[in-house]
Amino acid sequence: MTHAYRSHTCGQLRIDHKGQDVRLSGWVHRVRDHGGLLFIDLRDHYGLTQIVIDPASPAFKAAEKVRSEWVIRVDGKVQPRPAGTENNELPTGLIEIAASEITVHSEARELPLPVFGDTEYPEDIRLKYRFLDLRRDRIHGNIMKRGAIIDSLRRRMKEQGFFEFQTPILTASSPEGARDYLVPSRVHPGKFYALPQAPQQFKQLLMMSGFDRYFQIAPCFRDEDARADRSPGEFYQLDIEMSFVTQQDVFDAVEPVLRGVFEEFGGGLAVTPKFPMIAFRDSVRWYGTDKPDLRNPIKMQNVTAHFSGSGFKVFAGMIANDPKVEVWAIPAPKGGSRAFCDRMNSWAQSQGQPGLGYVFWRDGEEGAAGPIAKNIGPERTEAIKTQLGLATGDAAFFVAGVPAKFYKFAGEARTKAGDELGLIAKDRFDFCWIVDFPMYEWNEDDKKVDFSHNPFSMPQGGLEALETKDPLDILAYQYDIVCNGVELSSGAIRNHRPDVMKKAFEIAGYPEEVLLEKFGGMYRAFQYGAPPHGGIAPGVDRIVMLLCNEPNIREVVLFPMNQQAEDLLMGAPSEATPKQLRELHIRLNLPEA
Repeated sequence: MTHAYRSHTCGQLRIDHKGQDVRLSGWVHRVRDHGGLLFIDLRDHYGLTQIVIDPASPAFKAAEKVRSEWVIRVDGKVQPRPAGTENNELPTGLIEIAASEITVHSEARELPLPVFGDTEYPEDIRLKYRFLDLRRDRIHGNIMKRGAIIDSLRRRMKEQGFFEFQTPILTASSPEGARDYLVPSRVHPGKFYALPQAPQQFKQLLMMSGFDRYFQIAPCFRDEDARADRSPGEFYQLDIEMSFVTQQDVFDAVEPVLRGVFEEFGGGLAVTPKFPMIAFRDSVRWYGTDKPDLRNPIKMQNVTAHFSGSGFKVFAGMIANDPKVEVWAIPAPKGGSRAFCDRMNSWAQSQGQPGLGYVFWRDGEEGAAGPIAKNIGPERTEAIKTQLGLATGDAAFFVAGVPAKFYKFAGEARTKAGDELGLIAKDRFDFCWIVDFPMYEWNEDDKKVDFSHNPFSMPQGGLEALETKDPLDILAYQYDIVCNGVELSSGAIRNHRPDVMKKAFEIAGYPEEVLLEKFGGMYRAFQYGAPPHGGIAPGVDRIVMLLCNEPNIREVVLFPMNQQAEDLLMGAPSEATPKQLRELHIRLNLPEA
């Protein structure tokens, strides 16, 4: 045996190797004492092998001392496991190693969290000792699956004719919708680089440089709060840009890549064969969100006409007093019981709402039940039932007001009803495109018009729309990909004309001098022959999270930060030394404790 540490890995040996002398190195997964015989499950990156040590073996004395997570070397002979003790769940489960020698490479202190099994532990312990957490089967498997998914994305992009480029990390600030991470410049006192929120300007400049089809597995940095599906600090996206394309061309290039990856790694779950396109306006009206989970079959409808002039004075009065008021119905198949309706009403009150009106139809009772049914009468309730396609045993809930103020709550009620009634399919990945986003939105805090999505998007109707339409009525060639209620990606056909860019930014309150200062590189590039172009950037972390069936993005990231954007393992962020601050010409002005 010539190699110092191993002749095979811990996942490699099979029954064909019986009788061979081998050497393995790895971590002690666990030690078991079976009436004199000692068993060690030895683990490395590749798998797990059972080691057996007889009391007569020279290795027995060393084996008695080893503990969980010690790193050891084992020399021994491969032998079949005794009949009845085979483990068919394990690739190495038909063999074991009869140890003749054990060498300890390193010892492990008492563990702050167990590696064996999948016990939940406090997040601060898991992140501080992430190197131990990553040894656990589930997390280790997630990270390996992540690598395979990225390999697949890269291969599929190259097969589609895209070229991989790397763009700068130290760059200028850009309004992507979140705070920048700033990096002070030592050689330019008082000036700062920004870490890129996305490679947006660079990928557009690549199109202007004539490269045609770009992609990158791009690191992005945003100083924003953590969520279950968003890491604070940094994340990765499959960044894509294409020249001479329409919106449909982007869809046709990206859709097979995502569908293929989800079919490859989705564990046999069905994947949408052709992603439907849903206008932003319709998505909000039907689902109460621009990130709809289409596995939930509930689709909201406008039923204002059935309440206008009705005996239900609360809704009828609101409708009469304000033409903007609408009543939306949330159909609830199989929800036709007073107990369920009362639970939904109590839930709505727990969300700070006055309640959730309802009607329901139950067996053995003619017509609808519930207070609203009595107020509006059988004719109107029957019309609602017909419009919503409901039957006996079903229910409908109602939300009234100005839709812009209540649509999010209505969407949450739709999700709650779908969850409670078990309507959400768990056996598929449902994709869709959300299209026709508004170009602008009203910023209530600053009392001004703002970009609602990507500021570099092409408005539908071009310069004419910008010059003649109410900004809040202008739509953009902007689109998102949504899967199972998770936004995977945002993208757009870009504005490639300097006159359109100038006007678009002017409407959002950016005069030309600000445009030149903030985006001078791209604004100048537009004036030297810019091709029509567009792109998108699916989030790699979210793709992996869905494919690993994990509820939190930290389960699929190697070294994540905590909710406060702290790296508990490495101790970041950390204080700078006085010398470092002097070199950077920075004086601290800390808040008082």
